Amino acid sequence: MISEQSWADARMLWDYHQMHHELRPCSVAIGLGSHDLGVADTAADLYKRGMAPLIVFTGATSPTTRERMPRGEAVHYRERALELGVPSSAVLVEPKARNTGENVRLSRALLEKAGVHVASALLISKPYEERRAYATARKVWPEVEIVSASTSMLFDDYVNSIGNVRLVLDMLVGALQRLLIYPAQGFTVSQSVPDDVAAAYDRLTAEGFTSRLASG
Repeated sequence: MISEQSWADARMLWDYHQMHHELRPCSVAIGLGSHDLGVADTAADLYKRGMAPLIVFTGATSPTTRERMPRGEAVHYRERALELGVPSSAVLVEPKARNTGENVRLSRALLEKAGVHVASALLISKPYEERRAYATARKVWPEVEIVSASTSMLFDDYVNSIGNVRLVLDMLVGALQRLLIYPAQGFTVSQSVPDDVAAAYDRLTAEGFTSRLASG
């Protein structure tokens, strides 16, 4: 059973993890690989809405995607986008990245090789990874304006889509821990964490939602 307090704390983290950026047209859309095909759906939708003339899908495989996406996250994302009507000419694939930093660095290199000038990028992630993806991109690609985006979903709907409440809370906690520890490790820029968000994080870790915490 998940306590009422833990639900409230999880909703607070969910809201904090989203950047709430106003969408606007950008030079490129970059879809960050994961288990969630919703990233590809959102990229396709934004392309059709004229928010970017080009999409880069980036990602290899991970223990959580190897069986579901055996050809690699970026390849499966591309296939999904083409199913949704995005032309093949509007999609580039970066199939080697295994973490968010590599997603950004390797996408940048791919775009430079293709001769694409990038002044701004729509960075598309899972809803609870918006802030960490943004903080990573600001560190790795500081000269480019980053507009964060994800599938627009209410927290309860996202939990239902995953079908595992504890896993979602674990992921929210793990994402916040990385925001706290990664700046010192040189992976991200620092993000201000409000006191009420930090308190919610502390309560959730005390309740044992820790399976997605990074070691060290």
